[in-house]
Amino acid sequence: MSLISLDQSEYKSLDAKAYDREKRRLRIELLKLQEDVIKNNRKLCIIFEGRDTAGKSTAIRFFSEYLRPQHFNYVQLGIPTKWESSHWFQRWGKALPRRGEISFLDRSWYTRAITEPIMGYCSENQYRTFMKKVNKWEDEQMDNGVELTKFYFSLSKDQQEIRMKARKNSELKYWKLSKNDEKIITKWNAFTLYKEQMFNQTSTDNSPWVSINSNNKMIARLTSLRYLLIKTEYEGKKILKPTKWSKSLNNYSSNLEGVQFDNLSYDQFMVISKYSDDS
Repeated sequence: MSLISLDQSEYKSLDAKAYDREKRRLRIELLKLQEDVIKNNRKLCIIFEGRDTAGKSTAIRFFSEYLRPQHFNYVQLGIPTKWESSHWFQRWGKALPRRGEISFLDRSWYTRAITEPIMGYCSENQYRTFMKKVNKWEDEQMDNGVELTKFYFSLSKDQQEIRMKARKNSELKYWKLSKNDEKIITKWNAFTLYKEQMFNQTSTDNSPWVSINSNNKMIARLTSLRYLLIKTEYEGKKILKPTKWSKSLNNYSSNLEGVQFDNLSYDQFMVISKYSDDS
């Protein structure tokens, strides 16, 4: 297994101003990467998988906010049709980037590796067939020019429960918590088992999984974007050393339910951020 678990200690604690500076520096580099993708007709595909509330969607927004919109795609496919369910790779093949594009996949073909078998959305045979064929299929896509990065955003059970309760009680985000989500969170151990099976069988030298601890979403975003920039070549590349953070300054900010909290201590920020999908 070639699972990559990143050391996130360089972003151990966040100073708000330093976070903004680092975010800006990394986004400038990502824009350079996009320009190179456009210029050289490259095809970048970045998968964001992980448990519910792990911060996949907000990470994609973090990546893409200042990119040229006509040259990237946000992909979040809905419930598959009967035909799509039985033609799984054809379904996802259509979601891959064309030349000169970056595609951000908010969940991917790997829903068949975890969510679908656990929730009974696919048959045992469909699951086993997928697991048997997916590595070869990915190799074929990469041979055809797709540059693939697979992120898995992980979080603790306690952190997920906190975020789920926050969604349920939110007047703005209650709709994000469906009855299906409430069923999913009762199957923590099953998800862990299938996740480990997915890592063991599909994290290859050619296409490894990159595990991101997203208990702190801000650190998760910086870490994942930094990894992408370090591993990917592009014209004008300049990866700067991480900014040093400080816990001592009371200059953290967080937004909760439309209310802005400023001049927070680090400890105060960490408490509020647990209940915010935007933090």
